[in-house]
Amino acid sequence: MRVSFLVYGVLYVAVEIVGNQLEKVGWARIDPLDVASALTDALLAIVICIALLVAADLGRARWGPALRAWNEKRLRSAAETKLEKSWAEVSWDDEPIGVRSWRSEPLALPAPAPSAPGGTYYTSSTYGPPFPEEPGPQI
Repeated sequence: MRVSFLVYGVLYVAVEIVGNQLEKVGWARIDPLDVASALTDALLAIVICIALLVAADLGRARWGPALRAWNEKRLRSAAETKLEKSWAEVSWDDEPIGVRSWRSEPLALPAPAPSAPGGTYYTSSTYGPPFPEEPGPQI
C-alpha cells in the first residue's frame, strides 16, 4: 500500500514538472523537443531524489550499528560515573579559581587583607568607572 502511494507521488511530481516546463514554452508552440526537454528535467529530478534516498538507506545500514553501539557505551559509562554530589549540595565557595592576569604593569593598589575564610567579598570600584570615556588606548 505504501509503495503504491510512493509511485503515485513520484508520477504526480513528474507530471507537474513536465506541465510546468510546457506551460513556460506556451501550449500553442509546443514541439517534440520541448516535450523531451521537460521529460528529461522531470526524470533528472526523480533520479536525484531516488539517489538521495538510496544514499540515506546505505548510510543507515552501514553506520547504524556503530552509532547504536557508541550510544549504548556512552549511556553505560554515564550511568557508572554518577556525580557524587547533587547540584543542591554543591558549594561554590570550596576553593578559589586561579586566573592569570593580562596586565603588564602591577596593580596600583595592594590586594586587601583576607578576613574570615569562606566569605564572599563585593567591593565597589575606588579608582574610576570600569569603562573610561576618554579617547585613546584602553587595553
